[in-house]
Amino acid sequence: MALSVHSDLPTNVETFEHKLQKFDPGIVWLDRHNHVLALNHVASRVLNVTVGQVMGVEITQLHPEKSRTKVEFLLQHSSGCPAESPPPMTMMINIPDRVLLIKVTKMWGAEELFGTCMVFYDLTDITTSPRESQDDRGRPRQLFKLPVYKNGKVVLLDLNEVVHFKAEGHYTTVYTESQDYLCNLSLSDLETRLDPALFIRVHRSHMINIRFASAIERVDDQCTITVQAREAACVPVSRSNVPRLKLMFGLS
Repeated sequence: MALSVHSDLPTNVETFEHKLQKFDPGIVWLDRHNHVLALNHVASRVLNVTVGQVMGVEITQLHPEKSRTKVEFLLQHSSGCPAESPPPMTMMINIPDRVLLIKVTKMWGAEELFGTCMVFYDLTDITTSPRESQDDRGRPRQLFKLPVYKNGKVVLLDLNEVVHFKAEGHYTTVYTESQDYLCNLSLSDLETRLDPALFIRVHRSHMINIRFASAIERVDDQCTITVQAREAACVPVSRSNVPRLKLMFGLS
């Protein structure tokens, strides 16, 4: 299964693609009921399990509870007639301290469904910063590159380019000054992995890069903050976050 991945920074395209080609992927074989049949050593190491521990276990049980809905969606939507050759699905799963890119495809034999093959690439080292001290052990490694999707391709987006985020259920729309992208990480996942001094959760469904904020105002009972993208965007601010933003802007 070929993986098409690009970087928004032209000078990094060859380096990143070269690294990706050298990645040793994790592979998990599932039966038709999504129970584990086999896995390779990479999957065993990343998931921190042995073959004996997971043999016959339903695959969603190996993921944190908050990630299971995504895994179920991925498995359900990878089905289809083999003659139609559906492309493998791609999804980011945020498991403790790891950033994985997962591809899933159904396997057919003798004209019937045999099972599922899951292939994943561990992008942790090329998307996150190493911990600087023992004090950082209690929180996930912080992202400096964000894996996002555009036109069916994976893009490693420099976080300095991100203007704001908008929650879309389990997914997030990421806006830069010129484009928008789909990210498979939820806004809550992103909040734990981004620099809290720059990326501010201003609303249940919105987070901004404070560097792009240009104005804050109140219209009737709704407070909004303006961020500069392709067009100036007015992002709603929840009442509980208004005092903090006013303090940051020197308005109180």
